[in-house]
Amino acid sequence: MGLMEALIFLCKGQFWRMAVFWTVSLILSYLQLFSQTHLSRKSKLFDRCSSTSSSAIRKPICIVTGATSGLGAAVSYALAKEGYCVILAGRSLHSLSKVVSEIKEQIDDACVKAFQVDLSSYKSILSFKHSLQQWLLDSDLHCSVQLLINNAGILATSYRITTEQCDQMVSTNYIGPFCLTKLLLPLLEQSPIPSRVVNVTSFTHRNVSSMEVTRETISGQWFSKLSSYPFAHVYEYSKLCLLLFTYELHRQVGLAEKPHSVSVIATDPGVVKTNIMREIPSCLSWLAFFVLKLLGLLQSPEVGITSVLDAVHAPPETSGVYFFGGNGRTLRSSQLSYNSKLAKDLWDASSQIFLERQLASRDTT
Repeated sequence: MGLMEALIFLCKGQFWRMAVFWTVSLILSYLQLFSQTHLSRKSKLFDRCSSTSSSAIRKPICIVTGATSGLGAAVSYALAKEGYCVILAGRSLHSLSKVVSEIKEQIDDACVKAFQVDLSSYKSILSFKHSLQQWLLDSDLHCSVQLLINNAGILATSYRITTEQCDQMVSTNYIGPFCLTKLLLPLLEQSPIPSRVVNVTSFTHRNVSSMEVTRETISGQWFSKLSSYPFAHVYEYSKLCLLLFTYELHRQVGLAEKPHSVSVIATDPGVVKTNIMREIPSCLSWLAFFVLKLLGLLQSPEVGITSVLDAVHAPPETSGVYFFGGNGRTLRSSQLSYNSKLAKDLWDASSQIFLERQLASRDTT
């Protein structure tokens, strides 16, 4: 993008929402972490447990979405090194193949497999599930999944509608992970060892002060009615939805006959230098990263994965918590994220969308 596009972007209120609100919410998160760690007696640290040393299963299977680059690729490498059989899922098969090759070059006995999936499309998610099940049947691995990391996310600066009439950013960041988790839940429940869902959310959710659960807001269609696309707000909203989903799924699993056979955890890596800001003018994204680096808030993907790995390796009974800051530390997320009625309403409305897409996919087959 040229200088003129950058100047136009600079005049948008949503850019300043990102620049000011997101930075403040990040700093407040670290201050809360500092206070909780050094001043509060309620601070709780979770030690990491080994997830690969089990006689019940030879190689635990982990699925990482958004594994084409950045955080997803770094997590995939780390878990492959630990002995997981890592399923890399992403939109670009070319990028996935490149990551697979890099992992295999560095880890001789790495078990990695790439599958193409577009989380903004239910049809693509369903196709991925079928392909995964067939691959599991054809392999000598246990036909189950031990770990699902919903990492994929985008920051779109313009309104784009999917074939299913939903906002692309909301679909990729929330509706897609919701549908994927629902579809893979039977495989997670079939695991002979405790399994886990890890949802990668963001401190930006703290900027959402209120939320109304309607069909239009969940699908993101409501945002198309506005004069300009509130991309920063939509991103915050999608990450809050993912967090509400995390807590509600934790409650739903707890009501099952075998509580905690599947645990659910949210994790927030903070600011990681990835290509998520690729739609922001390059000079502005460079400036943002430069300022964050000066403030000591910018992390590389290799450092940013610490909170994700904390969530992965937390004790099996750990569920319904929000990891932030690494070293096994957790935080309380926003007050709104603990609204159980809001979470239940979101769950019910999202389940209705999921059911409709299931029925639509059956009609086309």
